[in-house]
Amino acid sequence: MSRGFVKEDDLEHAGTDLPERQLSTQPNYVTANGYAQLQQLAESLEQARLALSANKDEPAAQQKLLMINRDLRYVAARLENAQVIKPAVTKFDLAVQQVLFGATVLVEDEEGARHTYEIVGEDEADIHANKVSWISPLAKALIGHKVGDSVTWLRPAGNIVLEIIALHY
Repeated sequence: MSRGFVKEDDLEHAGTDLPERQLSTQPNYVTANGYAQLQQLAESLEQARLALSANKDEPAAQQKLLMINRDLRYVAARLENAQVIKPAVTKFDLAVQQVLFGATVLVEDEEGARHTYEIVGEDEADIHANKVSWISPLAKALIGHKVGDSVTWLRPAGNIVLEIIALHY
C-alpha cells in the first residue's frame, strides 16, 4: 500500500492551523463598561490558559490552548486600540440633546411598540441586552437626531420608521 494514503498523524495536527479572529477596520470606540468587559475577558482567558498549560501534552488541551491563545491575541489588540468614549452629557451639561455614542434611546415604532437601545462599541454589542453597535444600521439611523425626531431604520426585512421618545446617558 502506498504511504500517500496513510493518515497516521492527522489527529495529532488537527486544529493547528486555526485562523486568527478578524479585527474590525473601524475605530474601536468603547464605553467604560465595554472596556471593563474586555479586561475581564482577557483575565479569564489568561486564567484558562494557565490552567490548561499543566496538561499541554494532551491533544485536546493543545487544541484548547491554541484557541485561547488566538482569543487572547484578539482581545489584547482590541484593548490596545480601544478608545474609551465618555458619555456626551454630564449632569452639568444638559445642552446636548442628540443621540451620540453611549446614549440609551427609547423609540416607538409605527405600530406603537416601544423599544430601548443603548449605542455601544462593537465588542459590547448584544442585541439580547438591547445593546447595538455604533456602526449598526439602527445606530446609524439614530445618531445625530433629537427627541421628537422620526428616523428610518433601513433593514433587509423592510424599513421601519422610529420616533425618538427619550434619551439619556
